[in-house]
Amino acid sequence: VQFLASVLPPGTDPAFFEHLRALDCSEVTVRALPEGSLAFPGVPLLQVSGPLLVVQLLETPLLCLVSYASLVATNAARLRLIAGPEKRLLEMGLRRAQGPDGGLTASTYSYLGGFDSSSNVLAGQLRGVPVAGTLAHSFVTSFSGSEVPPDPMLAPAAGEGPGVDLAAKAQVWLEHVCAHLGLGVQEPHPGERAAFVAYALAFPRAFQGLLDSYSMRRSGLPNFLAVALALGELGYRAVGVRLDSGDLLQQAQEIRKVFRAAAAQFQVPWLESVPIAVSNNIDEEALARLAQEGSEVNVIGIGTSAVTCPQQPSLGCVYKLVAVGGQPRMKLTEDPEKQTLPGSKAAFRLLGSDGSLLMDVLQLAEEPAPQAGQELRVWPPGAQEPCTVRPAQVEPLLRLCFQQGQLCEPLPSLAESRALVQLSLSQLSPEHRRLQSPAQYQVVLSERLQALVNSLRAGASP
Repeated sequence: VQFLASVLPPGTDPAFFEHLRALDCSEVTVRALPEGSLAFPGVPLLQVSGPLLVVQLLETPLLCLVSYASLVATNAARLRLIAGPEKRLLEMGLRRAQGPDGGLTASTYSYLGGFDSSSNVLAGQLRGVPVAGTLAHSFVTSFSGSEVPPDPMLAPAAGEGPGVDLAAKAQVWLEHVCAHLGLGVQEPHPGERAAFVAYALAFPRAFQGLLDSYSMRRSGLPNFLAVALALGELGYRAVGVRLDSGDLLQQAQEIRKVFRAAAAQFQVPWLESVPIAVSNNIDEEALARLAQEGSEVNVIGIGTSAVTCPQQPSLGCVYKLVAVGGQPRMKLTEDPEKQTLPGSKAAFRLLGSDGSLLMDVLQLAEEPAPQAGQELRVWPPGAQEPCTVRPAQVEPLLRLCFQQGQLCEPLPSLAESRALVQLSLSQLSPEHRRLQSPAQYQVVLSERLQALVNSLRAGASP
């Protein structure tokens, strides 16, 4: 308030600033779609009521909180639909995100939208997002091969028996790998192998390899196999490899073929199914290729395309006055898309007998709710006449969540909202769910709401 007084015109009434000091949200009521719901154009995400000055001040913070989060969740849901249910999706976009706050929002709502985990540790600490990642190229390339581990000995996984010099054991296995798997390798990079050994000594139960710091075929793959087989001899199992360049699909298939050959040659069945992760500026088109049938990719790391939402970098959420003092208000403009629907409204989702979504209906708040099994006359957008629908189920969409300064019910956990996303998407028909030229989902108006729109339009005509 003191800052506002310093920037507003000098003649501003001092009583205005005293009024600002007394403001709170004790008279504000918020109804909202539950987090993770499907939202279609025209259906309010939030419905905010209270003193006009207070709710006007809430416009920018509420839009800031809701718009980008909803955009990221929607983008993540698209990526999950492309990937299918089996591929693990890792969000790793913090370095490309719109600052630290945007990065935290992106990690949180990518998970809500369908990703499995994030490399953003702060999202794990603050929001409970599962965290995951791999080793870095800089770690691998920081080793020359002349390093001597402080303690090169590794005890067996079972905890019984003497420790083994892991680097020496890996060197022995490297000779077997090069001799028996037909990789045609002369000498894999010794620094890369030293990095893998160092990582394995630190995390023997979570060893993974980044295979393309030098060459996947000539160095990364044989070095990984040497260390993984040395660990396997001690009772440990490698947890994965990652590729970050080149033809990811082709390389993954080649790696899986070598894994199967090594599993058969050295009698280690677990090696066949070591997960293969890929990254490298993956967009929707690349993701579709990696998710196709026959792909040997298990984990897909997506950074820039997850957090910057290149298909649509902003979500056009708006915050408009629809009633004041009990009287409806409507914005009429030359641009039909910017016209608003007047009055305080209720929203309902109509479902068929098989649980499929039929349409959403908007009506005035004072109207009786639609009833399952009863005919309802509604107005589709742009229609000249109403149509009739008989829903088998009716779901109210807007729930009371904030009133008299208090939350009305506990907020759901992030995992619960994430589950709601997948349940909601599963109810959409394939025609509505397809990503290219989807069928338009109908949001219709009740007869009374349509009549109000018509009367306000007529009253505003010259």
